[in-house]
Amino acid sequence: MKDELIEQIYEVLEEVIDPELGIDIVNLGLVYDVILDDELNLHINMTMTSMGCPMAPQIMTDAHTKIEAAIKDLNSIKIDIVWSPAWSKERMSRYAKIALGIPS
Repeated sequence: MKDELIEQIYEVLEEVIDPELGIDIVNLGLVYDVILDDELNLHINMTMTSMGCPMAPQIMTDAHTKIEAAIKDLNSIKIDIVWSPAWSKERMSRYAKIALGIPS
C-alpha cells in the first residue's frame, strides 16, 4: 500500500508546474525525497532551481494543496526546501530538457 501511495504522490507532484519554466517539478528534478512512514505521515524534500526563487512559496503551496486534495489517506504532509545537493540541469528528465531546448 505504501508503494502505491508513493507512486500516486509522484503522479500528483507531476501536476505541480514551475510557473517560470512551465515544466512540472518532478521532471525538473526538484523533488529529492518522498518519504511515507507507517503512520502515513508524508515528508517531501525538494529544492528550487535557485536559492532566490520567488516562486518557492507558490510551488510548495500548490504541491501541498494538490496532494491533500488527491490523497485522503495521509495523516500529515510536510514539505521542506533543501539546498544540498544543489540542483543542476543534470537532474532534469529527458522530457524537461527537450521541452526547454537543453541538450542532453
